[in-house]
Amino acid sequence: MNLLKQNIEALVFASEQSITLDEIKASLKITFGWEVTKEEIEINIVDIKNKYISEDFPFELLEIAEGYQFLTKKEYHPTVSALIQHKAKRKLSTSQMETLSIIAYKQPVSKAEIEHIRGVNCDYAVMKLLEKDLIEIQGKSDLPGKPLVYATSQSFMDYFGIKAVNDLPQLKDMRIDQGNSIGEFVEETHVAAIQAEETQVEETQVEEIQQKRAEIFNEATQESHKETDEEA
Repeated sequence: MNLLKQNIEALVFASEQSITLDEIKASLKITFGWEVTKEEIEINIVDIKNKYISEDFPFELLEIAEGYQFLTKKEYHPTVSALIQHKAKRKLSTSQMETLSIIAYKQPVSKAEIEHIRGVNCDYAVMKLLEKDLIEIQGKSDLPGKPLVYATSQSFMDYFGIKAVNDLPQLKDMRIDQGNSIGEFVEETHVAAIQAEETQVEETQVEEIQQKRAEIFNEATQESHKETDEEA
């Protein structure tokens, strides 16, 4: 298995999200037919980590979200953060930010439960969070009507650089800010206190919501029919 370490490094480098040991193992088997154990992969990953400890490199290999990813070292965060803020690709409205915080701390949670906490409709916020790949549909609730339930995605953990949702700060340790970035969560006790104008969306946004709801409804209906057919 020549160049095993280099191929593992290439896989981690090319992965847009954290890559797991199983994914690395499967990729090597598909490409070379190698039967590499997880222990062998971990040994090489340690060597790769040590390689980038040097100050000559502005990035390092870290374990996050049950996988591995190259990330910028802490001393370079301000520079990269400035670029991210400039592009504002991940900027969220207050409504979206609060919806995301509820999902993060209550997951899996249905839209009805989110709306009960916030006190307002959250169709548009949920739709936008799905588009940004920060949340995902995890399945259906056992409640009447079997509503869809939502949870944070791997992209969410990748963005915050955490291994699991349990690594999120405790609500009692949070500070409420008036900012408008993803990381500025609000305390659950204040989630319901949002401005009414945030629920007023433009006609084009309403159309987006209706279309998204129709797609989700059709998907749920198809799954229900499929379950019925299987039982029959």
